[in-house]
Formats: sequence, structure tokens, C-alpha cells
Amino acid sequence: MTLDKSANDLHSAQAPALDCFWAPQRARPDQERATEMTPSLRHPSDQPLRGVRSNIVQSIRAYRIDDLMAAAHSLGQHFLYANLAHALTKQDVLELIATQFLFPAHFGKNFDALYDCLTDPLHRAGPQPGFVVVLDQIPATVKFDKEAREQLLDIFRDAADYWAERKIAFRCFYSFL
Repeated sequence: MTLDKSANDLHSAQAPALDCFWAPQRARPDQERATEMTPSLRHPSDQPLRGVRSNIVQSIRAYRIDDLMAAAHSLGQHFLYANLAHALTKQDVLELIATQFLFPAHFGKNFDALYDCLTDPLHRAGPQPGFVVVLDQIPATVKFDKEAREQLLDIFRDAADYWAERKIAFRCFYSFL
């Protein structure tokens, strides 16, 4: 799957980095009302998430990245995108995620540090509106094998569980290269 926008373009509208993420976005009053309306009256751009559990990690399959981004913005949620097509190793994957998710320079580049940046510091930063995460083109290489891919997705599943306990939506969509 190709995307016309670069990762930098997707982040250009985001607020500055805050510890491991950017500061929470505030929904405009008209956006808040739109999310409270019945499904038939909601903004059309939030429709791709309709019927998707609020805390899940799943294959991107029929979803388009631009539609997921528009849905996240329509709902006032954070949109995080990482294109991992050029990664060959676990370190490459973690480096690309850290760079594209705007993690701080002191990010430890291991799975524990990834989980930490996806959870606790954000919770301590204040109320969060929810998250739509896209891990695009996760590599399938000798140095990033099936076990490494499952470990990566398990981190995001654990983060989804963490946010579910706090009643905050965390939807992660992924594709393999």
C-alpha cells in the first residue's frame, strides 16, 4: 500500500512533543457534539471506525490510511502513523517508530521502552482523547522474523489493554510488507 503523504506531512498538524507523545488535542465544540450524536448524524469521516472495537490491534485490510486519519481527527483523537517499509531489524523498527511518533531522544529503543512511551507518561500528561495508530508495512525479514513481529504487536495489544482499563480508545491497525 502506498501513501501519497509522507510521515512528516501526517505529523505537521500535530502539537509539539510531550515526554513520549504530543500534548492532547482539544476537540472543537462542534466535534464534541458530533461524537455524541446518533451514528446516522455523525461526520462521515468517522465512519471507518464505526463497528471497530475501541481497544483493538488488527490488520488494516480494507481500511485506507487517509480514512483512518480523517476519522481520528473527526473524533478529536491522536493519529500516529509509522511507515516501517525500510526497516530490516528490530532496532530499525524501533528507530522508525520513535522518529515518526515523535518520541524523545532518550527513548531506550527496546520493547519495554516502547510500551512505556505508549502508556504511563501519556496518562500522567492529562486526559487523553483516544488513539488511532497505524503500523504500515511491518517488515518480514530474517532479522525481524515472525516472533519479533508478534512481540511488536503484543506491545501494542498491551497498550490497548492499558488504555481500555482507563476507558480510552486505542485502535491499532497494521500491515505487513
